[in-house]
Amino acid sequence: MRSRSNSGVKLDNYVRMVSKTILCHQDPVTGLLPGDLGNHHAWVRDNVYSILSVWALSLAYRKNADRDEDKAKAYELEQNVVKLMRGLLQCMMRQVDKVEMFKYSKSTSDSLHAKYNSQTTATVVGDEEWGHLQVDATSIFLLFLAQMTASGLHIIYTRDEVDIIQNLMFYIEDAYKVADFGMWERGDKTNQGIPEINVSSIGMAKAALEALDGLNLFGAKGGHESVVHALADDIQRCTSILSSMLPRASMSKEVDAGVLSVISYPAFAVEDIDIVNVTKEEIITKLQGRYGCCRFLRDGHKTPREDPNRIYYESSELKLFENIECEWPLFWTYLILDGIFINSPEQVQEYREALEAILIKQKDGINLVPELYSVPPNKVDEEYANPHSVERVPMGKLPIKWGQSLYVLGSLLADGLLAPGEIDPLNRRLSTVSKPDVVVQVSIFAETEHIKNLLLKQGIDAETVEDIHPIRVQPARVLSHIYARLGRNQRLGLSGRPYKRIGTLGTSKFYIIRNTVFSFTPQFIDHQEFYLALDNHMILEMLRNDLSYLASRWRITGCPTVTFPISSNMLTDDHKELDPAVLAVLRKLQDGYYGGARIQTGKLSKLKNTSCCSQMSFMDDGEQGGDCSGHHDNSVYVFAMLLELFMASSLSTDVYLYLPTRLFCAPQPGLHLENGDGMVRAFVDVIFVMNLPRDTKGDIDYQALVQVLKQTRSLQDQADILYILFKDKGMIWDTKLHGEGSTVRRLLSNLYDKAGKLKHWGLIRMISGLLKKKVDELEEACSDLLAHQKHLTVGLPPEPREKTISAPMPPDKLAKLIDVASENNLIIAVLTQEVMVFLAMCIRTQPSLFSEMFRLRTGLIIQVMATELAQSLNCSGEEATESLMNMSPSELKNLLHHILSGREFGCFDTCIFTPGIEASDIGRNILFAAGIPQRYRLPSIELFQDPAGRRPMRDGRQGQWLRRRRLDGALNRVPVGFYQKVWAILQKCDGLSIEGTVLPASTTREMTPGEIKFAVHVETVLNRVPQPEYRQLLVEAILVLTLLAEVELESISRVIHVEKIVHMASDMFYDDQKVLGADHILLERDQANGICRLLYDSAPSGRFGSMTYLSKAVCVYVQDFLPSGACAIQ
Repeated sequence: MRSRSNSGVKLDNYVRMVSKTILCHQDPVTGLLPGDLGNHHAWVRDNVYSILSVWALSLAYRKNADRDEDKAKAYELEQNVVKLMRGLLQCMMRQVDKVEMFKYSKSTSDSLHAKYNSQTTATVVGDEEWGHLQVDATSIFLLFLAQMTASGLHIIYTRDEVDIIQNLMFYIEDAYKVADFGMWERGDKTNQGIPEINVSSIGMAKAALEALDGLNLFGAKGGHESVVHALADDIQRCTSILSSMLPRASMSKEVDAGVLSVISYPAFAVEDIDIVNVTKEEIITKLQGRYGCCRFLRDGHKTPREDPNRIYYESSELKLFENIECEWPLFWTYLILDGIFINSPEQVQEYREALEAILIKQKDGINLVPELYSVPPNKVDEEYANPHSVERVPMGKLPIKWGQSLYVLGSLLADGLLAPGEIDPLNRRLSTVSKPDVVVQVSIFAETEHIKNLLLKQGIDAETVEDIHPIRVQPARVLSHIYARLGRNQRLGLSGRPYKRIGTLGTSKFYIIRNTVFSFTPQFIDHQEFYLALDNHMILEMLRNDLSYLASRWRITGCPTVTFPISSNMLTDDHKELDPAVLAVLRKLQDGYYGGARIQTGKLSKLKNTSCCSQMSFMDDGEQGGDCSGHHDNSVYVFAMLLELFMASSLSTDVYLYLPTRLFCAPQPGLHLENGDGMVRAFVDVIFVMNLPRDTKGDIDYQALVQVLKQTRSLQDQADILYILFKDKGMIWDTKLHGEGSTVRRLLSNLYDKAGKLKHWGLIRMISGLLKKKVDELEEACSDLLAHQKHLTVGLPPEPREKTISAPMPPDKLAKLIDVASENNLIIAVLTQEVMVFLAMCIRTQPSLFSEMFRLRTGLIIQVMATELAQSLNCSGEEATESLMNMSPSELKNLLHHILSGREFGCFDTCIFTPGIEASDIGRNILFAAGIPQRYRLPSIELFQDPAGRRPMRDGRQGQWLRRRRLDGALNRVPVGFYQKVWAILQKCDGLSIEGTVLPASTTREMTPGEIKFAVHVETVLNRVPQPEYRQLLVEAILVLTLLAEVELESISRVIHVEKIVHMASDMFYDDQKVLGADHILLERDQANGICRLLYDSAPSGRFGSMTYLSKAVCVYVQDFLPSGACAIQ
């Protein structure tokens, strides 16, 4: 046991240090700490970090208090902490309107301020005068609010304050897709006020959400009203993005020392120990110097070459700061703490000794942590030439309170005065400890007794609504409405959580709402919003993905439970048997293993005993009634109405619509897609094109056309007529077909339901496009792709038709952009939505498919999909477009996966068509194309042309390399390390010119080789080339050029025209093939760029390989600039 006198003396010394360096500056009224003596600006982040040492000392005194004065000192220190935290809370409560606006807008102008007046808690600069949006600052306040509350401090006093904290959780829950200015307040490394997605913000937000979820903010004395909630799906999205981004810190920073706070204390946000170690090694290797670590590469802050009179930098001047970045002792305090938490005494000793050597010693014996060490102005050139060679001088704040506080905290832990668990009562330090395997529980739920009996015949136990009573099953969208009430407070003007989809983790729990137990079906089962859930194979694929996701991502106490409903849509056409695919999956579930997950099936009531169950106390009717307090607004009545609404909705889906018997066995209607420049063309049958009813003036008689609509029984004919009515009369025109209110929109909606029952995918997509239906998870899919550092483009190339999406967008704005980029082409607009959703599904489950791809071009991908079909079916573009539209969503996803993986795709081998479609019937209406008016035509998807206009043989190798280049070009896929090699060659020349667009050498002065931003910049230049196979030849030519970076020459003082090299290689190839007897048909040139088409289909290696000719062309092109013998061709 430690000697009381020894520990007491040490604590007294630390209190003296903290009092003189931190507490002496605390405002007596607000409790806030100003950043500098000269002003009263109090930064949120700095204040929280600065008070940590005070909190740690209070815990140490509480632990070692043997005398009354020690207990009094502990209490005094605790109240200093509470006063500061409540001062920050008051600052944020004064901006409650911004919290409410930001939840919906995600705008930088609506964000909470990053700093406040330390004397008044008011703002100190305008909304646009500072990089205020710093999600990590708000998150670290919330994280330590949770930790301090768990340690016994009482910081939150009222229910209004509880609601504020709950809404602050909503404020940060989308951190994984919010571009902010980061912990250094600069955003993009260029310091031009450009926000970007930052690992530091995502990690801190994840930690805060995890720490606060289920925490009672009133501590041990609180009731259920003071408990706050976070959604597990938001936390896991942050986890996924962290894993995908690290060790990179952002788009512009390939490494950032601030990430230490994410991978170690205080966030402990990363669960994969390998990622933690790799990231720490990257920081130490690339950023550590003799006086600490620099913040990031080419950081110009307070360097001698920085112009203090300008706020922003010029992009080209970043190179000036290379090797002379200021070094911050602050980061060694993080590494000391990291060593303590990972139990590495060697690391602790190494960094404590290094830190002690650079601290500033005061006469009174107090050691101060300086803000940073800078290179003296007269030693800049020497340091640039020989990094870490010159003696640096301390600059900036002395001490920097943030660093001083962490220094004291590390010393208390290292000296044994405090245990790691005492400053981490929520056990965040255990995040990397391996978790036990998850068993996913699945309850099979039959919507009707008939379905239950069918399942029992197959030996599958299922339950109906009556069987599971008193448990109630509801669709996921009900849960979304319920969560939208969380944190609602009328007095403060807080609307609660924005309405969003509830993810897999959220629907895999039981919920107790007003003493009733609820289970919710997965979101992907709901087909009311979009047609993906009409496809049984798609449902089963999404079920497999969800089960796999639950097995790998579940971190909550109790087992996840999935309620999987079997509906009438999962039966065969005669409703007498289960769909064989559904039955096969149900058998796998019973076997106990599916989708890489361990499965336990059973009755819902029994599974509940081992499941996770959440108490939704905010839905209870409080004794205050809500009118006075503002916390409730008739929640009981609203909840009852919600259940009644959705019960009626679910029942309505079981009503069978009248459908002529012959349509069940009739082949699926063919779709006639012809080129045209009109807005869209209906799928107009020849009967109505040639013989539309006319009035006396020769115009279409629309009332007579409505009567024809009433009489026809063909879904195709109904769609054709309704399209004509939509095109000429509009959506709200009342046909009065069944009395008042029979608008075109309503009739199209009815037809959509009928087509859905019959799985007529072409009609479903066409009507979905007309009704402007949007896939429910479109915004989420877009955000997931962006969060994985993949930019998106929509529409077909080239620009400006092709639109780039580089930041998350609201759903309505995203849908409008897709429509504009698609030029109102129904096919492109509808398929774009599907492709975006499928890409997001793939990147969640197989991120390796997207290696070295930073921009996903959905328009080109759709174009490649149509081309793949045309080649496999040996059909025209119109027929391929029609085939694409008639594919089920699961078949479309399968085709996309084949394209992403680069595997050969054969329609005939894989039975790509649904049973009602025959390849020979695909274009059966083409004969009548001449009689179709221009205004009723739907443009087909333009295909890529094959060499000599011929299609490759399915059993041969012809077209193999053309296909490979086309796929890689369309997907922007390049070899590993390609962009780093481009950076290296730019160091040796004035730039690379690609079809008139120059990638200047000055780019390297702004960006480092490992930046995603640099890769995206290179991609942007390459994407000016519309033909993907030609683009890929240019990539191969650049690869050959990068060999010049390895040659010992100073520089090529000119811009290299890459397209000229490709043309030279093409001419050489053409001449050689001509000598060998190839005819002019085989050696046909591409009309767009003059390249010999056969070169596209040549293998890279070999005597006649593309790389061979490109190497020859490069040698000829640069022979005047290379040293003798540097480019010999073997």
